[in-house]
Amino acid sequence: MKKQVLIAGGGIGGLAAGIGATCAGCDVRLFERAREFREVGAGIQLGPNVVRGLQAWGLQGSLQSVAAVPEALQARSALGGHALARLPLGSAAVQRYGAAYLTIHRADLHQLLLEALRRHADVHLNLGQAMESLRESDGVVTLRGADGKLVEGDALVCADGVHSRLRTQLLGDGPPRPTGHLAYRAMVRQADLPQQLRTSEVTAWLGPRLHVVQYPVRRGELQNLVVIVQGPAPADMERWDHAANAADLESALAGTCSALQDLVHGVTDVGAEWRLWPLADRPPLRSAGEMARGLVALLGDAAHPMRPYLAQGAGMAIEDAAELQRALSMHDLEMELRLRRYALNRWQRNARVQARSRRNGRIFHATGPVRWGRDTALKLLGARIMDLPWLYQGDGSRASSL
Repeated sequence: MKKQVLIAGGGIGGLAAGIGATCAGCDVRLFERAREFREVGAGIQLGPNVVRGLQAWGLQGSLQSVAAVPEALQARSALGGHALARLPLGSAAVQRYGAAYLTIHRADLHQLLLEALRRHADVHLNLGQAMESLRESDGVVTLRGADGKLVEGDALVCADGVHSRLRTQLLGDGPPRPTGHLAYRAMVRQADLPQQLRTSEVTAWLGPRLHVVQYPVRRGELQNLVVIVQGPAPADMERWDHAANAADLESALAGTCSALQDLVHGVTDVGAEWRLWPLADRPPLRSAGEMARGLVALLGDAAHPMRPYLAQGAGMAIEDAAELQRALSMHDLEMELRLRRYALNRWQRNARVQARSRRNGRIFHATGPVRWGRDTALKLLGARIMDLPWLYQGDGSRASSL
């Protein structure tokens, strides 16, 4: 008899988990709090490590139809505007790693995963059903909804995001912590911008206590911009997502180069909206027990929320789902051991990415002598610093035994 896997969360991680579980031969019941599947307008960078996983699910054609293929990754000074380093991408990334480096609209990635999941017969998608608590007993895990409804399954995957209530119940470690960084995000049609403000590359502008990232999405038709500055977060972190005050953003960028200020002004001039998010994370994982206990597994941001300075948040969720598929396919093992195998094979790599993301943030926002040293190292070593074989070549953290 097929095992029934319950999935809490209908974001990118939840949908990817659903694909992995169905490909492993399980029945899937997915529960999403919202009344419709939708994602906000933001961009995602997909390294070759992630693209290979999506290709393995037969999604190469879908990716090609909606993603952009940046020509390069470059670092520039937010103060002087000059180039610091450049790493060729495009065909060069394919030659190095067997897959492209892509940039994609979050809504486009969400939609192609949803379409892929809906093609499987053994999937039941449930909208408008918030799952509030879990209980495990006698080889069965039970979810309780906000309406009191009980749902039983052979395993549960919690993919309900950085503010996962189910994680809090499972691990008892409280809410995520504010990072002290705020992210201003905007999406704008490239055709609406002056030619000099359009881009076909991923550019990171590095400045004291701030940085800006811009890159194309949706076949290059749109440009995604993210400005991250250091500042206090509001008390209601989970729901604090609203239109940002462009004047506050412009004030935060005072003193940066004219090219960067022109870019930010250009977004406002064409009527695009800035939105504001406070960033939250958790310390890097310390053991496999923080990713799976009993019949319950954590995946994506519910397991390992991370700062965005390595551009791997969505990527690690997709890698998690691919490993979940491999573990669930071990039909000779009891379910608890399958999930234990999943956690053993993922926690160290996720912890490394979490730690490197935090380190990158300190480097991106460096001041004084550290900033000068960073800029000098980038100028001297360039692509050797920006390239990340340990990350892009794939998951090298596999555990050898239970």
